[in-house]
Amino acid sequence: MTTATTLRITRRAADRLRAGHLWVYRTDLESQQSTTTLEPGSLVTVTDSREIPLGTALYSSASQIAARLVSRTPALTRAQYLTDLRTRIDAALQLRRELVPITASTNAHRLLFSEADNLPGIVADRYNDLVLLQLLTQGTAQDDVRAVLIAALSAAFAHEKISLTLWERPDPRIRELEQLPAPAPGPLFTTNLDSIAPDGLSFRTQSQRDTDQAAPATTTFTLNGLHFHYDAASGQKTGAFLDQRLNYAAAARIVAASGHTNRASARGLRALDICTYQGGFALHLAQVCTHVTGVDASHNALEAADRNLALNPSITSDVEWMEADAFDYLRHLDDTARKSTSSDDLFDAIVLDPPAFAKSKRAAEGALRGYKELNLRALRLLTPGGTLVTNSCSHHVSLAEFTEIITAAAADAGRRVQLLETHAAAPDHPEIITLPETRYLKCLILRVD
Repeated sequence: MTTATTLRITRRAADRLRAGHLWVYRTDLESQQSTTTLEPGSLVTVTDSREIPLGTALYSSASQIAARLVSRTPALTRAQYLTDLRTRIDAALQLRRELVPITASTNAHRLLFSEADNLPGIVADRYNDLVLLQLLTQGTAQDDVRAVLIAALSAAFAHEKISLTLWERPDPRIRELEQLPAPAPGPLFTTNLDSIAPDGLSFRTQSQRDTDQAAPATTTFTLNGLHFHYDAASGQKTGAFLDQRLNYAAAARIVAASGHTNRASARGLRALDICTYQGGFALHLAQVCTHVTGVDASHNALEAADRNLALNPSITSDVEWMEADAFDYLRHLDDTARKSTSSDDLFDAIVLDPPAFAKSKRAAEGALRGYKELNLRALRLLTPGGTLVTNSCSHHVSLAEFTEIITAAAADAGRRVQLLETHAAAPDHPEIITLPETRYLKCLILRVD
């Protein structure tokens, strides 16, 4: 299908695309540009105000991101787009095989990461024998895209000789913003039940999917040698936070080294994991600490964390879960510690891993205040020589802004703080340097005197 439709954008937006950005915001459209004739999800040629073509994009009639560039070639046909799509999926999967090979100690990673893999609107995560797919735009939540993904994924994993099930799992908030229908129930593909057609472009019909009662929706996967439960029908986004994999390990390594250097007292190392979700940081720290407390406002998340603890009988530390608001809990601990002279009210390691405070640039100022309060109280609660692992996943808050806030919190707390390591997302979540939105996760590991 060839499209002759065009989307004219402002000079400023055109300069941004030429510099390597991939998004056209609705506010970037020229004021006289009418979009009423554009079909939702269609391929459109993006031009500057002089009608010089800049490439082809997927158009959305609902999102504030009006178009996502998929090619620098203008007037791309749907068939050409699907061919490019298969090539890019194969390249992304090959990158994961090179950077994050499946091993006995880690068998979960991000397979496809939207714009970061030149696949706007497509995200896929693997958890052992389950693959979770998100199609996040009007142009990608289409059967022809699903067929290409099924063909590519089934071919990529054929050599593993294991059962593999592909589920499409919506992000409810994004689907609402994009005005997308919910996907059909049942898996897109399962090697337990399917045989792919020779052309590789078959996927399960609705009647087939309705009868897929035997298709697995849960599994156990491993990260850094620890076991975690995964349920395709629950959790945030596609489930666990795979982007923190290397940060989990780094936190445990540095806390262990700090405990050895400081000759931990008879009470052992005590760690606090704020916004623990399903226990990622907490369980890693439990390998090197004597006592670990994981705090989260979600009861369901803590139940999942407790199931994950049970999956790791080698952990013999004292691990407890606390259902509480992060701000209220830290405020209570801080008030108690400031009235006490006992070191038992302090921690040797604290992790702060809150959800994204800034969902928009407008919310960034409030987010910085929230980060300041959490970090200020955490700094007061650390023993001399203790470790603070502080995170932000708000792409609207830059690393420089986040670091500045931690610096201000350290000054207010009267603590001398050394920056030991700075981390981002694991390499299966690559960043595009010309697209700042892919540079979202910041993890600072600090020593606090």
